[in-house]
Amino acid sequence: MRATLLIPTLNEAASIGHVLRLFRTAATAANESVFRDDPVDWEVLVVDGVSSDGTAAIAEAEGARVVLEPRPGYGRAYRTGFESARGAIIATSDGDGTYPVETVPMLVKKVRDEPIDFLTGNRMAYLDRTAMTTEHRIGNSILNRFVNLAFYRYLRDLPGGRLMDSQSGFWVFRREILDRLRLTQDGMAFSEELKIEVILRGARFLEVPIRYGERWGPPKLSSWRDGIRNLLFLLDKRFEVVRELRQNDATPFANGRETHSPP
Repeated sequence: MRATLLIPTLNEAASIGHVLRLFRTAATAANESVFRDDPVDWEVLVVDGVSSDGTAAIAEAEGARVVLEPRPGYGRAYRTGFESARGAIIATSDGDGTYPVETVPMLVKKVRDEPIDFLTGNRMAYLDRTAMTTEHRIGNSILNRFVNLAFYRYLRDLPGGRLMDSQSGFWVFRREILDRLRLTQDGMAFSEELKIEVILRGARFLEVPIRYGERWGPPKLSSWRDGIRNLLFLLDKRFEVVRELRQNDATPFANGRETHSPP
C-alpha cells in the first residue's frame, strides 16, 4: 500500500526539516513493526507556495517531493496536493510543528484496517494554552458552535452528535472519497468545507483527540479576518444545502439513512 503525507508550506524553513525527520522516524519504525508483513510505501509531498526562505530546498533535501503552487491560499495548496498525491490513503499536516506527525503511521493503519473513510484530529482535547492565541481560541469556538447549529441535522449521527474541531487541518482519509466531494474553497474555509462535505456525502467519519503544540515562527493566520471569511462561507454553504435539496428529487445528502454521491 502507498500512503501520502501531504504538507502545504509557505516560509517554514525553521520547522519543515524537523517535521519531516519526525515523520520519517515514525514511518520507518512502523514499517519495521506494525507494517512489517506489508510495509507501506510512504510518499512525502510538500506543496510549497513559492517560499522565499528556502523551504522547498530543505524539504527536497529531507526526501520530500515538492510541488510549487504559486496561486495563493491554504485550500488551493491542498486541492493541488490532492491532485498530485499518489497514495491510496492521504494524511495531512502543517509544516510549522504544531501537529503530531509522529502519530500519522498508526492513524493510517487505523483507517486502513477499520471502517473509516475520513479521520480528523480534534485539537481542543489536549490544547496547550500556548498553542493558540486568545483570539484564535475564541474564533474557533464561534465557528464550531455555528457549524454544529447550522448542520445539526447532518452531524447528529457523529459520536456525541457534534463536530468538536471544525478547523483542524490534521486528516487521514481514503483518497477514493475525493470523487464524492464538492470542494471549492481556496482559502482557510477549505478545512471546514472538506469536513462538511465528507459528512454530507455519507463518508464514514471519525474525530480523534490529538496533541496540538506551539508553532515554530510567527503565525500567518489572521484570527478575525479569516474567521469572518469562514463564517460567511458557512452561511453560504448552509443555503447551498437548501438549494441542492430543492433541485433533487432524491435526498442528495446522507442523514443517517441515505447516502448519495453528488449528481
